[in-house]
Amino acid sequence: MGRINALVRVVVFCAAAVMASMPKASAEDMVKVAVARGGAWETAAAELGQKAGIFNKNGIVLDFLNVDTAEEAKESVISSRADIGLGVSVMAAMQAYDYGAPIRIIGANLAGSPNYWYVLQSSPIRTYKDMAGRSVGYEKNGSSSQFDAIDFTKKFRIKAKLVPTGDEAPTLEQLKSGQVDVGWAAPPFGFKEIEEGTIRAVARATDVPNIQKKTVSVIIANAGFLQQHKDVAVRFLRAYRESLDWMYSDPTALRSYAEFAGESEAVARRLRAFFPKPMLAPDTIVGVSAIGKDADALGYLRKPLSRRQLRELIQIPMSPADQARCFGGGGAECPAGILP
Repeated sequence: MGRINALVRVVVFCAAAVMASMPKASAEDMVKVAVARGGAWETAAAELGQKAGIFNKNGIVLDFLNVDTAEEAKESVISSRADIGLGVSVMAAMQAYDYGAPIRIIGANLAGSPNYWYVLQSSPIRTYKDMAGRSVGYEKNGSSSQFDAIDFTKKFRIKAKLVPTGDEAPTLEQLKSGQVDVGWAAPPFGFKEIEEGTIRAVARATDVPNIQKKTVSVIIANAGFLQQHKDVAVRFLRAYRESLDWMYSDPTALRSYAEFAGESEAVARRLRAFFPKPMLAPDTIVGVSAIGKDADALGYLRKPLSRRQLRELIQIPMSPADQARCFGGGGAECPAGILP
């Protein structure tokens, strides 16, 4: 893949001449959005931001397409059923692009992994050190939870038996029946049981620095939509950033999320603490070189993407006004990870 920086920071559409040549935005531009893991904190910014009037303030109305998985979100964007997709695996996006799909990565959705490991309250396992010689669950081969478990056991030199246990719900059942010693989960699954005292967390993927140095999921756009509606894409990302700022600063955001996701405000507060704001920052794709190597090794790519291909695939929209604030205001208002 050549020498590619661990951080790829891409700003496109920032030349004033390009922006000036774009057609004037309508009073409200409609954008069709497919959201994977609907109701999850890490993919909630668009829906909460629309509810709070932030996208409307930026001249955008979002039309949400109901999908169940990240794969469906990706396919919806490829087929033009949706203009933008949230929560799509970065490796899946690279693979689709490699095989000619008309998609572009326009932002990060999640950097690092929210996965954690837990045990029954009655378990003698108290810390990661006690996981040695035990069976530790992960979802399935090739899943992020498997890579997390491998990285975790390597980091702490734990000789554990890694076992595929499926999704979070069957994993919990296998833990209860004694088929596995340590379960895995991603929030908010398990929070109810933690509050009730039936299980307790013993380790988190955030304990491993290498896991946090990779973007896990991304925001993608249909290439045709991006080419024809560059100004709309710029305003979408601006509203998305503002929505994240609101989610992490305004107390009413917790209430709004709780109503939207059907959770309690206590769970919403725990989720916000579980996902530090930098994990959701859209403006930096982290660890592209490492991600590309992993994708190549796992057979996602026919061959590693070139620097030219990465520049075409990863295009983070930014207006001249955004850029002026970023580079002319001393950096205080600059979205993290943006470079010219």
